Amino acid sequence: MRLDGLDIARFLAFVGMVLVNFRIAAEVTSAGDVSSTIIDLLEGRAAALFVVLAGIGLGLSRAGATLVSRRALFLIILGMINVTIFDADILHYYGTYFLCVLPLLAAPARTLWAAAVIVTLIAYGGLIFGHYDAGWDWATLVYADFWTAKGYLRHTFYNGWHPVLPWVSFLLIGMALSRLDLASPAVRLRMALYGTLACTLGLIPAMLTTDPTLIELLRTAPIPPTPFYILSATGSACMAIAACLWAGPALMRNPVTQTLSLAGRQSLTLYLAHILIGMGTMEACGLLNGSLSNSAVLLISLSFCTACLIYANLWQHVAKRGPLEALMRKIAG
Repeated sequence: MRLDGLDIARFLAFVGMVLVNFRIAAEVTSAGDVSSTIIDLLEGRAAALFVVLAGIGLGLSRAGATLVSRRALFLIILGMINVTIFDADILHYYGTYFLCVLPLLAAPARTLWAAAVIVTLIAYGGLIFGHYDAGWDWATLVYADFWTAKGYLRHTFYNGWHPVLPWVSFLLIGMALSRLDLASPAVRLRMALYGTLACTLGLIPAMLTTDPTLIELLRTAPIPPTPFYILSATGSACMAIAACLWAGPALMRNPVTQTLSLAGRQSLTLYLAHILIGMGTMEACGLLNGSLSNSAVLLISLSFCTACLIYANLWQHVAKRGPLEALMRKIAG
């Protein structure tokens, strides 16, 4: 049985990433208004939801190591091409996450949870005792030596936009969640309750101090990614997934809201589209120079996502899969 709620959650995660990435590309800073607050809340959490969903999909697919490896390499190559256009690409990270979890594809949930905790703690040690700023010019968000072997490995595994340590923990958590009976109302309720608890607990430590140095190590922003960010973002992801699983059957009965699921099945195609078409159009219009407000970014982002829904509704009459999804299936199996 296909869980349409997962596809709906994928589209919602995509919407969040569009909002965040369009603001990054447009060089707009947080301003404290309503539009800015909405985007602030999604920063790091939409991408985390995407990775948790990827883990659930990987676990439910029961794919073997060979197939996962081939798809991982496809994503790494596609992502590295995308990096030449958009520095904050997530696809090459996805591919690397998949390669890292190959030994755990058939692992039980308890092992996956333990691995996620270990990865998170190792990353925290690197954050505390390592040189997290290496390679970065934070004023311009440029990574100086990305295209060197040392810089690439550091960026990918330690201090990039979505480094393996600790971001692969989201994939492991998603794989652990896939071991549950996600069609069960009781399981969905537990996901929602535990998710709410985790999201809340992750926020508390940073509220208990005013020391700037400690706050940096306790906060829930995605950069740098602390264990409290992992905890809180995992919680919000579980809440979103549970809500979409609950709402999925009702939404699928309506031809309009059914399109949310259709679009979610093309998350790879739409991800590249929001960079090539969305940001490309904004650049052609001269909007990537910091001149936009957060309200304008919100309006442009939602307009683009609406266009994606229209496209997905039309595309279903052309092919079963999205263009890039079909390409990956053809090349990688």
